[in-house]
Amino acid sequence: MDAREAFFGDLAENGVAVLLLAQMGGTPDELQCVVETATYDPEAHGLRPRAAYAVRALSVVEHRLSLGIAETVQLVEGDGHPLLYHTNTPRVAVHFDGRAKDLNELALDIQQAYVSVFLQWRHLVDRVEDINRTMPLLTLLERGYGLLGTMPKPLAERMARVLAHHGVGVSMSEDTGFRTHDGAGRSALPKLLTFDEGYILALDFSFDRMGTGGR
Repeated sequence: MDAREAFFGDLAENGVAVLLLAQMGGTPDELQCVVETATYDPEAHGLRPRAAYAVRALSVVEHRLSLGIAETVQLVEGDGHPLLYHTNTPRVAVHFDGRAKDLNELALDIQQAYVSVFLQWRHLVDRVEDINRTMPLLTLLERGYGLLGTMPKPLAERMARVLAHHGVGVSMSEDTGFRTHDGAGRSALPKLLTFDEGYILALDFSFDRMGTGGR
């Protein structure tokens, strides 16, 4: 069993992860973390350490971490998580043609569609590139035509359904330059490591066992 399998094996056995340290590595786009796995001991009313691991994140795209206990840790690849949509799916330009009967309701549905796709992980005001910001959204919708935004494909598909529901015509143009692999055939898609609400988005991760912990 390699260190990665051992790490997630510890967590599968009613374990939790304790993020003890997170710091910049040898380069600005590398993060090094020290994570201890542990189980809850009801007799001691506390955690019993199992093992400690050094986790390196290589070619980090973004991160948001808080030190402490994480009950759920996941390593996600492909496009299986909202945080991976911006990097692991093609961007799609969404154009609309037509004026909805209720512009305020359409604007609200657009905002709610964003929340339904990204949940708590991303916020519309933080991703200014997704929605056309050349004018206020209501002004854009009142004009009755134009570019709604250039956004990740899962979001574009949801926006298309919202526009169609309001009787507005939709056309979408997908980025043909999107690539999943580089010229050498290596994956160019980042992976995601989550610690409850914290996360690291990076091209790859390595796991090394640091000690035997409580085993």
